[in-house]
Amino acid sequence: MAKTFQKGKKGEDSKTEGEIRFPAGIPAEVKEIITRQGTKGDITQVLCKILDGRDKNKTLRRNVRGPVKLGDILMLLETEMEAQRLGGGRKGGRRK
Repeated sequence: MAKTFQKGKKGEDSKTEGEIRFPAGIPAEVKEIITRQGTKGDITQVLCKILDGRDKNKTLRRNVRGPVKLGDILMLLETEMEAQRLGGGRKGGRRK
């Protein structure tokens, strides 16, 4: 997909072609749907398994916006950070 950009003043015929480049994504397969959050349930927290790259076979918890189901392939831009648990439970253990 190439776009043509025009540089310079009006009336000049100098044009340069440029490419839109996106960073390479790392594929991850959705293994488990953990929970849905948000006022309309539009955020889904999933467990996904990294299929390629440095962290191959690592399982991460990620937040996904939009429709997602088991077996979907997500393209992750980074695999180092994991999402925090949504609605995680009480801190401090059992109440008396």
